[in-house]
Amino acid sequence: MSTGLQWLDVGVLGLLGLLIGSFLNVVIHRLPKMMEQQWAAEYAEMEGKEPPAQAPFNLMVPRSRCPHCGHLIAWYENIPVVSYAGLRGRCAECKKPISVRYPLVELVTGGLFGFCAWQWGLSVTALIWCVFCAALVSLAMIDWDTTLLPDDITLPLVWLGLVASALGWTAVPLNTALWGAVAGYLSLWSIYWLFKLVTGKEGMGYGDFKLFAALGAWFGWPVLIPMILLASVIGAIVGIAMKFTSGLREGGYVPFGPFLAGAGFAALIIGPDTLRQMANL
Repeated sequence: MSTGLQWLDVGVLGLLGLLIGSFLNVVIHRLPKMMEQQWAAEYAEMEGKEPPAQAPFNLMVPRSRCPHCGHLIAWYENIPVVSYAGLRGRCAECKKPISVRYPLVELVTGGLFGFCAWQWGLSVTALIWCVFCAALVSLAMIDWDTTLLPDDITLPLVWLGLVASALGWTAVPLNTALWGAVAGYLSLWSIYWLFKLVTGKEGMGYGDFKLFAALGAWFGWPVLIPMILLASVIGAIVGIAMKFTSGLREGGYVPFGPFLAGAGFAALIIGPDTLRQMANL
């Protein structure tokens, strides 16, 4: 493929990534709230009570609003990156600041989609890795905000990795992907129970097991050790930095999911083989 066509592919998928990134901002904000509503309804049912009446709330409705003044976001105020720049990072109505995280999520997603296009062109392989990237961005941000890794994302990600391997959409043989998923889940599950038996505390959540299983399904079992080492080292550095800057939340914990996601991005961008070589240094 010529460089010109390659850059065209990057532009097409990069633009798609910006649009998907805008939607991911909705997922990151709303999915945990949807889960809370579902838990409240299930708890009420267990108590033999009527579930609390709630207005429709999902990824599509209600329309996005300014959290400060309730101003409905018009379509031209919701163009990825461009609208944020045009509004100078402020609500068009009340002029309160809009978090810079929104355009950052859009830019990161667009960049990851563009990378997939550069690697694989406009192909099924590129699109399937774009789905992987979108899922990891969502999981990293949701876990950082709430310490939740929703099954609605982690479990489909595991299965999609196995299906992609079976159909030859990734370079990982199916048996390697399958044992990667098994080893990814069981390794963190074992660490969880060992830590709990020794300390009486829970060091991580079940969502971390499922996310690591997903990474095993996408990259295969040989990459699991370098990925967990990378995630642990970066997580420890960030945790220490947050401790010294008083940035730790109540309880002194740092969610592990964002660092697992970061290790997944590292394996995607620099390649599983390079990651294994770095771990052997």
